[in-house]
Amino acid sequence: MGSIYRKKATNGIKHNRHCKCALPLKAIFTFVSSHLKAPDLKKMAPKLVFVLPIVLLGWAFQAILRPPPTKLCGSPGGPPLTSPRIKLRDGRYLAYRADGVQKEKARYKIITVHAFDSTKDIPLPVSKELVEELGIYLLAFDRAGYGESDPNPKRDVKSEALDIEELADQLELGQKFFVLGASMGGYSVWGCLQYIPHRLAGAALVVPVINYWWPSFPAELSRQAFKKLVVPEQRTLWIAHNVPSLLYMWMTQKWLPSSAASMHHPEIFSKHDMEVLQKMMAMPRTIENKSRQQGTYESIHRDLFVAFGSWEFDPMNITNPFPQNEGSVHIWQGYEDRLVLVELQRYISQKLPWIKYHEVPEGGHMFMLVDGWTDRILKALLVGEEPSAV
Repeated sequence: MGSIYRKKATNGIKHNRHCKCALPLKAIFTFVSSHLKAPDLKKMAPKLVFVLPIVLLGWAFQAILRPPPTKLCGSPGGPPLTSPRIKLRDGRYLAYRADGVQKEKARYKIITVHAFDSTKDIPLPVSKELVEELGIYLLAFDRAGYGESDPNPKRDVKSEALDIEELADQLELGQKFFVLGASMGGYSVWGCLQYIPHRLAGAALVVPVINYWWPSFPAELSRQAFKKLVVPEQRTLWIAHNVPSLLYMWMTQKWLPSSAASMHHPEIFSKHDMEVLQKMMAMPRTIENKSRQQGTYESIHRDLFVAFGSWEFDPMNITNPFPQNEGSVHIWQGYEDRLVLVELQRYISQKLPWIKYHEVPEGGHMFMLVDGWTDRILKALLVGEEPSAV
C-alpha cells in the first residue's frame, strides 16, 4: 500500500490518509524529550505520568486506524498464485477464469462480476445445457483487492468499469460483450453503463447494490428504506459514507456488531435465502472462498467505500445505451430481499423505463443461485425470452 503518511509543511504534524485526523506526535515527542533532559526526576515524574499516556494513546490510535499491509499474491509470505492474470495499464494484475464454450466458437461472451466477499471462483449456477445450446463463453475475474487480483487504492466505480474494458480487450472478446453483476458487483455494471456503454451488447444487474445517498432518491423514501436495514448494517453504511476513515476501526472492533453482511448475520436472510443456504450446505464443498486472502481492507472494506461513498454520477441520469433496441438492460430484484430493498429498486426502474425490471415475488437476495433462475436471467439477457414465472 506504500507509505500512508504525508508531511504538511506547516507544523510537522503527521497526517494519516485513512483517518482525516491529525496526531501531533512530533510535538508530543519533543515535549517528552525536553522533560527527559530535566535533572530533577522528582519534578519530571508528574509530567511524564500525564504525557506518556497521551503518547501511548496516539500510537494506539494510529495502529487502530491504519490497516495492516496487504498480502499481495505471489509476494514473500503472501498467498500463492494459481490463476491466469493480465497486467493492466497501471501495472496492477487482474486474475480471471474462463468457462463455457471456447471463446472462438461462442455466440455470446459474458463478463460476470462477483458479489461482496466473493471471487471469480464461485461459479455462476448456469446449466451446461444452456451454455452449449446458446454457445456462451463466461469470463469471471477477481475485482481489485479480491482473490488473486492486485489491490487498487484508487478503486472507484469508474476504475472497475475500465478494468472490465481492459480485460475484454486483452482477452480479445471483440468490440461488444455482455456484463452481468450480482449484488455488490452491480455497481461495476452501473459503471459500465456510464463509462463504456459503447462496448456493451447488453447488461444484467441482479439484486444490484443501492447507494442510499444517490441524489435522485427522494429523501423520505431513502430514509425510510435505510431504517428497514438491520441496525449494524445501518451503522456500517453510515460510517462508510460519512466517515470512511473510521471504517477499518469499526469493522475490526469487537464491542459492537459491525457489518451484518460481512458477518453473515441471520437477520439479513429472508425465508427463501435460508432455504437457499440449506440447499448449498447440503452440497459438497469443493471451492475455498479466497476473497479476503490479501486482507480485508482492500477487499470488503474498500467495496463499502466505493459502493456507499459519493459517486461521480447518478445512475438515474444514465441514458439508454440501446436506443434502437440493439441490446437490453435488465434489473432482477427479489421482493423479500433484506439487503437490497425492493422499493428503491422500483423507484430506479420508474426513473429509467428503458430498463427491463423483473421482480421475483418470493425471492430473497440469493434467489438466482437455485431453481434455474440463472438460466432464466441469461435467456432474457441474450435472446429476449421473458420468464413466465415473473
